[in-house]
Amino acid sequence: MSYAAIFPGQGAQLVGMGRDVAEKYPAAAEIYVQADGILGFKLSELCFNGPAERLNATDIQQPAIFATSVALFRAAVAAGRFKAEAFAAVGGLSLGEYTALHLAGAMSLADALRLVYRRGQLMQAAAERAAGGMVSLLGGDEAAVLGLCERVRAQGRVGPANYNCPGQIVISGDKLACDAAAELAGEFGLRAVPLPVAGAFHSELMRSAAEGLRTALAACDITRPKVRVIANVNADYHAEPAAIRESLYQQVVSPVRWQMCVERLIADGCSEFWEVGPNRHLTGMMRKINRSAKITNVSTAADLTPASN
Repeated sequence: MSYAAIFPGQGAQLVGMGRDVAEKYPAAAEIYVQADGILGFKLSELCFNGPAERLNATDIQQPAIFATSVALFRAAVAAGRFKAEAFAAVGGLSLGEYTALHLAGAMSLADALRLVYRRGQLMQAAAERAAGGMVSLLGGDEAAVLGLCERVRAQGRVGPANYNCPGQIVISGDKLACDAAAELAGEFGLRAVPLPVAGAFHSELMRSAAEGLRTALAACDITRPKVRVIANVNADYHAEPAAIRESLYQQVVSPVRWQMCVERLIADGCSEFWEVGPNRHLTGMMRKINRSAKITNVSTAADLTPASN
């Protein structure tokens, strides 16, 4: 049996995340202390007490989710829930890929935290430049989603942004095209749920953010991971630093192939997963991707006691 750790992305944040773990486990509290020092502001205060409007902002939620996921991982090790070296592979959804790379030894806490903070700033700026949106399409397959996107293409650029799990694909693009897709989804056998996001993430509308991130990635010290880390863009494993930089650049404007990533991990022998981070989004997706794969969620202090699972 092989284990994999997986980490959530944007949207997993909630006010109060990490507070109970930081209060109980010094290893977790130390991550927040370091994060506050690295960024030069009280990220911990925003995680623990909000306000929600600030925590939900793209530039804050990215470092906040990253720091909380790392804090939970360190607390789980301190609590004896698992050993840091127990995992045959790690991965994360979008932002969570940075958490995975840090914990796999590919980049330091300081470098990874500065990168995700910069990434959030760049994505927020790109969102403000162009009116974009995202819509979750439920109940259909890729063919139906692509057909819908083609139907509304006259309204603007739009296409798949997240292949989350069977029956759930998120599209992203120009707001008019997203609105049109939501209106016409029923004709393609799909149910549309517009998402409350700042912009059209993982689409061409994020190209300026990707270019800015390329500069930040070039300045970051990245090494070959000590553990296999699966990449969102192609469900292959990260290797050399130059390829990691290119993959993270492409990730900003490319679909996140999360279902494919999980299926690859399972095919390569990972049969037990740990979702480490705020909320339970990846646990819910796992149930739809492969119900036979065991998954344990670690998002609160209560989850660090074996009897809680």
